[in-house]
Amino acid sequence: MVKELGKQNSILNQFLAELRDESIQKDRLRFRTNMERIGEIFAYEISKELEYVEKDVVSSLGTAKMMVLKNQPLLATVLRAGLPLHKGMLNFFDRAGNAFVSAYRKYDHDEDFIIKLDYLSSPGIDNAVLIISDPMLATGGSLSASIKGLLEKGEPAEIHIVSVLATKEGIDNLKKKFSKRKLKIWTCAIDDELTAKAYIVPGLGDAGDLAFGEKYDGP
Repeated sequence: MVKELGKQNSILNQFLAELRDESIQKDRLRFRTNMERIGEIFAYEISKELEYVEKDVVSSLGTAKMMVLKNQPLLATVLRAGLPLHKGMLNFFDRAGNAFVSAYRKYDHDEDFIIKLDYLSSPGIDNAVLIISDPMLATGGSLSASIKGLLEKGEPAEIHIVSVLATKEGIDNLKKKFSKRKLKIWTCAIDDELTAKAYIVPGLGDAGDLAFGEKYDGP
């Protein structure tokens, strides 16, 4: 159900350490690049669980029997923070379908918020392997709203959720809301705490702002 890749020593943890490091975070290009690299690692790991078929491949010297993907997955991401992570996975699943969801927190008071879903663009997802990415799985609200919106486009064969960082609360919420579906959550690390405003601690901060610059929320 949950795959925490950071539990095993690999270069993934170097990239995650740099994402967390506030001195390195000042370099937006490096932040986006590390997100993209992590997306590539997730894509590789998920690829091991997909369905393959045998294909004859003709080279200049003969024919080789190769195992290739039976179908390309459908990659979805939550704008805007998820774009570098999505790009990394698209580097590997280069012929995948793509879906984009605009979901954000709308604060009614200082610490109370609801999830607003403003925009969704997706091909049909019937019988597809749906892989949806969002760098931070805090409460699970944004991902839940995004998945529900995508399910209006069809019934996927399975759903993979990719988040660089997650919390137990967010994971548990997704498990409850989608308990009847074939769902797997992939993350680098599960952090212990959430602030009153539902930010992950120690986390890494606002992934969207760190990748693309601070946004203007208005007066």
